[in-house]
Amino acid sequence: MAVDELDTRILRLLLEQPRTSVREYARMLGIARGTLQARLDRLERDGVITGTSPALSPAALGHPVLAFVHIEVTQGHLDDVGDALAAVPEIIEAFSITGGGDLLTRVVARDNAHLEDVIQALISLPGVVRTRTEVALRERVPQRVLPLVESVGRAARGPDDGR
Repeated sequence: MAVDELDTRILRLLLEQPRTSVREYARMLGIARGTLQARLDRLERDGVITGTSPALSPAALGHPVLAFVHIEVTQGHLDDVGDALAAVPEIIEAFSITGGGDLLTRVVARDNAHLEDVIQALISLPGVVRTRTEVALRERVPQRVLPLVESVGRAARGPDDGR
């Protein structure tokens, strides 16, 4: 899906001011409300905008420990283990990966003892061969997409457009 310069301006506003109304976004962009709504609908339909829920802090919810757990799975059981991971509330993301292991999960915990309990629960899942855990010490770059949106916007403008 092609994202043009107006799309990137819209996405930037959504990221920087997520609680603003569609009418106000249209005013800020100098476009008709209907044009903005059509663009938003297309961006959602094309999967560029994937949600509108607030960003929540696991640490503020009492789970300040963040770890990345690599999971090696018995061949042929990847889907079963993936389904089982979805039932573990402390797993906030899980990805199939290449390299060392089959799955990479982002796990939050109340403390190190709780993290150990979560890891032990993962190890006991049918199809899990072994795990390897890396504990995050400090967040250096928070999850973000605005720099990517800006890069896409620069590419959409082209090299000859000095705006």
